[in-house]
Amino acid sequence: MMATQEAPQETRQHDARRLTAATFIVAGVFFIEVLDSTIIATALPRIAEDFSVPAVNLSIGMAAYLLAMAVCVPASGWVADRLGARRVFTAAIALFSIASILCGLAGSVETFTAARVLQGMAGAMMSPVGRLIVLRNTEKRDLVHAIAVLVWPALTAPVLGPAIGGFITTWFDWRWNFFINVPLGVIALIATALVIRGNDPIIRRRFDLAGFLLTGITLGLLLWGLELLGQQQPNWRLAFVLLVAGLLTGIIACRHLRRTAEPMIDLSAMAARSFSVSVIGGTLFRTSVHSAPFLLPLMFQLAFGLNPFESGLLVLWLFAGNLVMKLFTTQALRRFGFRRILILNGLLSAATIAGFSLFSPATPYAVIAVVLFLAGMFRSMQFTAISTLTFADIPQEQMSRANGFNSMVNQLGVGLGIAIGAVTLQIAPLLHGGAPGASGPTLMDFQLAFLMTAGLGVFATLDAYALKPDAGAEVSGHRS
Repeated sequence: MMATQEAPQETRQHDARRLTAATFIVAGVFFIEVLDSTIIATALPRIAEDFSVPAVNLSIGMAAYLLAMAVCVPASGWVADRLGARRVFTAAIALFSIASILCGLAGSVETFTAARVLQGMAGAMMSPVGRLIVLRNTEKRDLVHAIAVLVWPALTAPVLGPAIGGFITTWFDWRWNFFINVPLGVIALIATALVIRGNDPIIRRRFDLAGFLLTGITLGLLLWGLELLGQQQPNWRLAFVLLVAGLLTGIIACRHLRRTAEPMIDLSAMAARSFSVSVIGGTLFRTSVHSAPFLLPLMFQLAFGLNPFESGLLVLWLFAGNLVMKLFTTQALRRFGFRRILILNGLLSAATIAGFSLFSPATPYAVIAVVLFLAGMFRSMQFTAISTLTFADIPQEQMSRANGFNSMVNQLGVGLGIAIGAVTLQIAPLLHGGAPGASGPTLMDFQLAFLMTAGLGVFATLDAYALKPDAGAEVSGHRS
């Protein structure tokens, strides 16, 4: 009898250890993916010099990657259900590694952008499907821990990226920012083969081609329009046409998704207040904070005169703040609950972004480090709270489609962050009587850009007021 009881317990412990290992593998792959979206931030001036284009115009290399991800992510749930999550996850890692080689070999803006699009398509299947593997096998009570592991790449990679990219660009060549993905990809493939099981369920459902095309076109038009506005010599008329067309296509897409029987994106998940707050307010928050890893390295180089490595080292203080806050996230959520954290902490996060506008070449590095450290702490808490709340009230049978929807808006927020960062640099001269794109961004342009993105961060907290005091209590353990 004793042996019979011990055997199932040993099996459960073995499965728990395997799930923990799988969670760290998925987080590691997610880290590679997010790192690749930001590692070139400090390398943009060097890449632009090689391609003979303005540095701000190279934001297309970052935006194209994120755009391709946002367009293809909605299909990730369907592909994983149809072919098997483990199989899709493995294939995506391999394709991502191949695309990284092509990025490093690019000789022009056009070939570089095309390779980045291929990378984004692979990334669209990589992290969402990996996260789906974890979510399908994690109970609600363990969700905070699992999400805390999965969210750290989104926090650390954008901060480590500029430092790593700056080191590689300064001491080696910018192309090695992409070549390093190859050995990392090989390690991820081996770990996946050893740890993640291949017995995930195969679910056959109709592919919503119209929904896929409409959402893809909507996201493409919106991000393309914002990208044009962020160019050093923006095409205002074309950008306006693209943005209006994107909004109209988005309206058509929403009508289709609400009426079709098996939509590519299941909007019914928005009926859960916790999910809708995470989607709407969370996207605005991501847009605000993801402008910083794009704007800070550029400001430190173009306005402060630092080299890529020095600017990357300064941004590392954000990473330090991320790590320290991780020690208190679970306790804070249990003590104060999601609603209070999202409101108060969101405002503090916006305040630190506004603090970036006070930086100048005369600001002591110690002061810059303290402000960046605090910004890292607040953004870490907000990311974890939003990401955990997202799936708090979503049933397992709805997890696949909700995960695809959430992954899409996450990537949209990151892409919008970079695009909005570039756009604010173009708008800033109009606010102080300068000429956009005349001689590149000035220190005042960067300062005004940070104030505008901070305002967006404040706006992102408004949605959280609609939450009940005990929202997500099953996950956080908070009792009002």
